[in-house]
Order: sequence, then C-alpha cells, then structure tokens
Amino acid sequence: MAAVRLISKLALGKALQSSSRVVLPRSLQFRSFSYTASRLQEYAPEEKAQFPGAKTEYTEKLEFIRPDIYDGIPTYRVLNKNGEIIEAENDPNLDKDFVIKMYKAMTQLNTMDKILYESQRQGRISFYMTNFGEEGTHVGSAAALDAKDLIWGQYREAGVLMWRGFPLEQFMAQCYGNADDIGKGRQMPVHYGSRDLNFVTISSTLATQMPQAVGSAYAIKRRGQDNCVVCYFGDGAASEGDAHAALNFSATLDAPIIFFCRNNGYAISTPTYEQYRGDGIAARGPGYGMATIRVDGNDAFAVFNAMKAARRICINESRPILVEAMTYRIGHHSTSDDSSAYRSVDEVNYWDKQDHPISRLRKYMLLQGWWTTEEEKAWMKETRRNVMHKFQEAEKTLKPRPRELFFDVYDEPSVRLQRQLEEMEDFVERHQDVYPVDIYTK
Repeated sequence: MAAVRLISKLALGKALQSSSRVVLPRSLQFRSFSYTASRLQEYAPEEKAQFPGAKTEYTEKLEFIRPDIYDGIPTYRVLNKNGEIIEAENDPNLDKDFVIKMYKAMTQLNTMDKILYESQRQGRISFYMTNFGEEGTHVGSAAALDAKDLIWGQYREAGVLMWRGFPLEQFMAQCYGNADDIGKGRQMPVHYGSRDLNFVTISSTLATQMPQAVGSAYAIKRRGQDNCVVCYFGDGAASEGDAHAALNFSATLDAPIIFFCRNNGYAISTPTYEQYRGDGIAARGPGYGMATIRVDGNDAFAVFNAMKAARRICINESRPILVEAMTYRIGHHSTSDDSSAYRSVDEVNYWDKQDHPISRLRKYMLLQGWWTTEEEKAWMKETRRNVMHKFQEAEKTLKPRPRELFFDVYDEPSVRLQRQLEEMEDFVERHQDVYPVDIYTK
C-alpha cells in the first residue's frame, strides 16, 4: 500500500505540471469528487479548507453570522395589486381562455368553500377547512404542472384537485361520506384523493406526506420517467421532524420533487413569529443544498412562472426544488377553530379587501378587456347554482353499507374480520330501533 501511495503521488506530481485538473484512476475516485491542484495541500502554494462536509474557506476573524444583519430572500412577483404586469419580460403570455379558466377555478373553489363551511355550521357535515385567500397558490401552481405529475397534498389544496378535473359531485360526496364517495365514506371531510388524477389521498397527520413524497420521487427517478412529484405543505408542517427528514433525503438522493410551502402566516393559532426565528421557510433550502425561490402566493402568474421553471429544473437536472409561496389564511384554520381569539378583524380585512389573489387576477382580466362586470355577475350566479345543485344531490344520497368498513385492507378478509362483520350485522339487525339503517345502502 505504501508503494501504491508513492506511485500515486509521483503520477499526480507529473500531471500537475501540465494541467490544473487531475483525473485519478478509477480505483482512486470517490463518487463525483475529483482532486484539483488547489485542493491538494502538498502541491498548493497556500492552505485551502478541504473539509468534506462544507463549502468553506479559512478566516482569521472570530465572527458569528447574525440573522439581524441578513436582508432576507426577495419575493418574486409578476402582477402588482392593481393587476398590472410589472415587467413585460415576466409576463407568462397566457391566452384569454387559459386565464379565464384559472379565474373560474379560483372563484368556484371560493364558492364551494362558502357553501360547505355553512353546511358544517348547520350540522350537515362534521368538519370542513376553507381555502379563503390561498386560491392563487392552488391554481397558479397546478396550472403549471403536467397531469402525470404526482401530487401529495396536506389538506388545504382542494384547488389543485379542482384544476385537474375532480368534479363537484366528488367533492360533495367525500365531505358527506356518501355511497358515491371514492373512499366509501371512511375518511373525514376534505381528505380527498384520486388515483385517476394522480392525487394521493390526504392524511390528517401533519407532514406525514413529505418523506412519502420523496420516496415516490426517488422511485420515478429510478424508473427514468419524465415527470416529477409535487409535495404541498404549510409553514406549520415545516416545524415537524418529517419535514427535515424529507428535505434532506430528497437533496442527498437528487430526487425530482418540488416542495411547495404555503406560508399563510399561521400554524392553526400559532403565528409565524412564534413558530420560527429564521427568514421564513425558503431560507432553509440552501442549507439542504436545494435550489430555492420565494414567490408572492397572491399573484397567480408569479406562482405559475415559478412552478413552470421549478418543474423544468426538477426534471432536466433531477434535483429537488423548494418553493415558498407567501400568502395569508383569511379563513379559520378549520371549523374547529375560532381565529378571532388570536388575530384582529382589521388584519383579516386587509388581506381580504386589499390583497386578495382573486381580485388581483380579476383586475388583470378587466385591464385586458377579457372580462366585464356583467360576465362576473353571470358567472358568480352560475357557479353558485352548480355548487348548490351538487350539494343537494350529495345530501340526498345514501351512505355506504356499514360492511364496507371491513374490506380493502386485506386482499381476502381474515377469519377474525369475517367473524367481526357477522357480529356487527347481527347486532345492528337486533337493535334497528337505535340504528338508522334506512340511511345506508343495502
């Protein structure tokens, strides 16, 4: 071994005389690391830091990096609050029909939220989560993706699924847990999913989707497919351990995944200033070695441009991307929350009236002459009628058979499960006076 080391040094010394870059024999190469003249101290005129775990230089100053002198990552935008393109070179140049489709998806989501929120308040469904104020992050991002890209959502991405074509009747069926629900009524409301639309079913547990999404992205990479994974999460989920595991896992494996963070200012009742001390979520990206961008989430065009570019990098370079969309959660966290206990009405009204993603896109359409006040009134009336029609149909539809609880876990139900099923059906049959069997399908 000593002879091998001596020969290697002699060979390196000769090579360095003619070239600043040395290609080692395969036996001496380690992954993508290659030696250069500047990295070999015995041949370099001065010392250079060569630690394998960081990109660094030596310094003689005892100095700590302080967050209070850090300017922060800028927020990319295309439209100002008046709906005007700020710089022509950033105009996505989307045609009239495409922009109107985006606008209709955002407003239909808003209308559906209002009706289902009131439905829960009236005791018709058990739970609901609105998307008020975040419609631009949903539709702007979804519109930039390919239909074959796999989506892992958190629980506030209904607009992504709506853009992909998930019908109103399925949204309603899921929230009502009726017999038309793809999930057969087993999930709590707003936990949507669709195999046909490449949208993985929502899980309640915060951030659980993040490492799972990385695993699926790595599988896509191994198969050599030309699509990517998009993982949505909130600023609150970013505080979970699963978030760290997912981000680091994706970076070290160069997985083709876009992490899309909806930073809406609150993790349920915890404001961001109590949740973390750093510069948002985007500041963490470089620390993981990930290309990162912060975008105005209330600007649908900015989100569209950012996601389009992120997807291109993700697929062409097979590497993860972190996108932080700055927005504001206008509604309560859920129907189990009362946000008036921890934020003022004035604060909410500002974002609702002064900086709403729907109104910003509408102003753009009006400036282009693509939309009129009359069309606005007609569309709002039409979409409310459509949502109410599907709402009423879902409410009348019977619930799935109770026996469905025992299937779809195992390929064949075990003897124990079969016995439990028989016991349940026998018990319900003997106590029909206390079980509303007439609301279930036979």
